[in-house]
Amino acid sequence: MIRIRSSVATRAALALALTLGAAAPTAALAKNPMVGGAPMYASKTIVENAVNSKDHTTLVAAVKAAGLVDTLNGPGPFTVFAPTNAAFAKLPAGTVETLVQPQNKATLTGILTYHVVPGTYTAKDLMALAKKNGGEASLKTVQGEPLTVQTRGKKVFVIDAKGNTATVTVANVMQSNGVIHVINGVLQP
Repeated sequence: MIRIRSSVATRAALALALTLGAAAPTAALAKNPMVGGAPMYASKTIVENAVNSKDHTTLVAAVKAAGLVDTLNGPGPFTVFAPTNAAFAKLPAGTVETLVQPQNKATLTGILTYHVVPGTYTAKDLMALAKKNGGEASLKTVQGEPLTVQTRGKKVFVIDAKGNTATVTVANVMQSNGVIHVINGVLQP
């Protein structure tokens, strides 16, 4: 009788362990940040995640029009400052529609690659760089021109060559090939 109870207890403990083990991936998935209503998985590339964000459909369409999908699916690593649809909507009427036309591919590519910095810079890294340099730091973009990162309190701001400022609204969306920081403005070289 004791042996049976021990066996039943062992099976119950094993079943509980298996159940908890099966639940662990679900809990881990819940830790993935939500961007545009979709979880962002650290095991996926920048493009594989961005296509699932309903807040980044304009950015994804622009990346496709510029022919940058393969680049942003590549090994990187990249830090991407990703404007939302609302950020693109702040541009003058017709700007996005004009930029995605084939004859404007070079201009579009320049704007998009201005949002990309080689390497992986978390918000903590950006804040440390800015602090080290008196509150702001310059980063060279893939496009070739610098952009400025500023910190005020716990907020990170990105300032383009024209003086426009975008705020990082969602930081540290880790990807297999870098990191995305969602921003509320479109940067211009």
